[in-house]
Amino acid sequence: MPGSSQRKGAIRKKPRGNPTAGSGGRVRRGLEGKGPTPKAVDRTKHPAHKRAKAKERAEKRSTTRRSSRKDETATVEWVYGRNPVVEALRAGVPASAVYVAEGTERDPRLREALLLAVERGIALLEVPRIELDRHTSNGAHQGLAIQIPPYEYAHPDDLLRAAHDADQAPLIVALDGVTDPRNLGAITRSAAAFGAHGVVVPERRAASISASAWKTSAGAAARIPVARVTNLNRALKSYKDAGLLVVGLDMGGEVELPDLQSATDPIVLVVGSEGKGLARLVRENCDIIVSIPMTSATESLNAGIATGVALYEISRRRAQ
Repeated sequence: MPGSSQRKGAIRKKPRGNPTAGSGGRVRRGLEGKGPTPKAVDRTKHPAHKRAKAKERAEKRSTTRRSSRKDETATVEWVYGRNPVVEALRAGVPASAVYVAEGTERDPRLREALLLAVERGIALLEVPRIELDRHTSNGAHQGLAIQIPPYEYAHPDDLLRAAHDADQAPLIVALDGVTDPRNLGAITRSAAAFGAHGVVVPERRAASISASAWKTSAGAAARIPVARVTNLNRALKSYKDAGLLVVGLDMGGEVELPDLQSATDPIVLVVGSEGKGLARLVRENCDIIVSIPMTSATESLNAGIATGVALYEISRRRAQ
């Protein structure tokens, strides 16, 4: 019929002109796979992922608590037992509190400890015995213990400042690997007695100001500053730059102590460890190595005694 459309079932021809835009590969890419399925623990909405995250947070909290307990243990020291506590209080060890277990039998040592604590204004605490067991790790505390606060170390520059404030030539004692706290206490006591302006100790592999060092120093640790350094060689070089002579004390010294001509100069006296003496790098940083003359019958002096002898000689020479 004229004017009618194409016959039913006839094939329509594609019109001429601009071609129809294609899919650009979207259809093909859509038919491609998305790769292997991620593990359940890696899928953020999967219960396995949530359980893994919860476990990770719990482990982190546990590590933080362990670190906190470790730091607290490292900064607080306990002296326990009636004789050790009385001796520590007599020596002026700076206790922050005296702990007495409930029901502890009173005797002369306990009464003396309580009297010394009252005289010094130290807090007295009566606690359950189980608490004192916990503080002393079940040690033989005999119902009595004292808590020692952490020692407040000075900065190495503070020692120079103390000498300049006193208008004196600096005299500083540096310890290289002295590990016995009793030697540290004895050296601190000698340093205070013979006019030194402070003691320098390394942070690692060396004795620190503990209750034992406090007792041996007979309270000198409260009268003379003790500085702590992370690197002893760096501290010695800094003192050198400030004009100090670094004098090492060692058995194999090229100069005997009585012949030390620079005793009146600004000095850092470096003392080696009890068994090994001065370390190689420390020895190389010394300007001069000095020895103490002794008879052949005596092999060596310990670090505490040797330092006392050397400081006495330097002090005597400075007083002339």
